[in-house]
Amino acid sequence: MEPKFITDVNVGKLGKWLRLMGYDTLFFDEHDDGLMVKAAIAQGRIVLTKDSEFMKRRAISTGKVKAVLISSDRPEQQLSTIISTLKLTDEYRPFTRCLECNAELVSRDRRDVKGSVPARVYEKHDQYMQCPSCGRIYWRGTHWQAMSGKLSRLALSQQEKKGEDL
Repeated sequence: MEPKFITDVNVGKLGKWLRLMGYDTLFFDEHDDGLMVKAAIAQGRIVLTKDSEFMKRRAISTGKVKAVLISSDRPEQQLSTIISTLKLTDEYRPFTRCLECNAELVSRDRRDVKGSVPARVYEKHDQYMQCPSCGRIYWRGTHWQAMSGKLSRLALSQQEKKGEDL
């Protein structure tokens, strides 16, 4: 079963990267950590946090809730930590979730997005994805290319680490 995550406010960019990779990731921006624990239990989510005090909670120490303490401030390093700690494979499904609201994206025909994307984008691209929840539209432009490059470099880095472990 594919892991699902919940992130606290301290690792919000990590949450966006996990969504980018296709992982179901909720952002928790409340101040009551108990609510985050309840949500993690109810939805079977792994908690990602930089809060070392949070890791001392009984639900974490007894194993009722799985949590990963993040030490780095850099999102790429945080992501690398999650991938290696949870032994995530490189079989993720990039660009399948909305970066804003976490819903699974649906493919849209070019004609369906006419007038909803800039004219220059419409003229240049044929493939589009749309969030059925918030309506945001995605296409394979320069932002997509940059993120794809970062994911490729991250995957290569992970493969190199595996080679070093042998």
